Amino acid sequence: MNMKSDSAMRPKILVTVDVVLLTVDLESSLSDGLRVGLIRRDAAPYKGALALPGGYVHPEEDENTAAAACRVLKTKAGKAVRYLEQLATFSGPSRDPRGWSVSVCYVALEDRETMKQWPADLLARVDALPPLAFDHATLIGAAVERLRNKASYSALPVFLLPDTFTLSELQDLYGRLLGTPLDKSSFRRKVRELGFVEEVPGAFKGGQNRPAQLYRAKEMTTFDRTI
Repeated sequence: MNMKSDSAMRPKILVTVDVVLLTVDLESSLSDGLRVGLIRRDAAPYKGALALPGGYVHPEEDENTAAAACRVLKTKAGKAVRYLEQLATFSGPSRDPRGWSVSVCYVALEDRETMKQWPADLLARVDALPPLAFDHATLIGAAVERLRNKASYSALPVFLLPDTFTLSELQDLYGRLLGTPLDKSSFRRKVRELGFVEEVPGAFKGGQNRPAQLYRAKEMTTFDRTI
């Protein structure tokens, strides 16, 4: 058998990356705060449709798929993010009308203040998604499940807050992700026991009567601690 001709006859596999960029609107109601950043496609297939930021892997410039995801976010979303984690690989012949495709999907987290540059009509509620291109609704569902699962045992959600935050804001965030209000005293006791945040000396938020102490996350090495 001519191995070269056999290889040439095989259909090309499309290799892409997609990024589920999540943020939380702390001013919304408890049930609908989690948002995902979308773009509007400017080329076929699905021209004009809403989709996740994504694109082909460029082997000539991307060291790996994480580098491709960062490049895609920079070129299509105009930004870098505070946190990026590989979620899963999605593949098959029916994902993309251009052919058999593989997408390495990433989850990115960003605080809402930074995400204010994102067009409001392209920040969708994860529980009320508009029609999306490809299988991107499935990717978003998997990313949200990953984040909410990690919220039950890790400090990862702090990446959804600004660099400094109050313990009330931290508690509110966890309550949103876990889908239930949390007891104030129990939550604060647990946070202090685990020690994944620290006070910002001399930094407070609020009025003169009862200003709230501001906190910041400690180094990444503590982020796997159970919450």
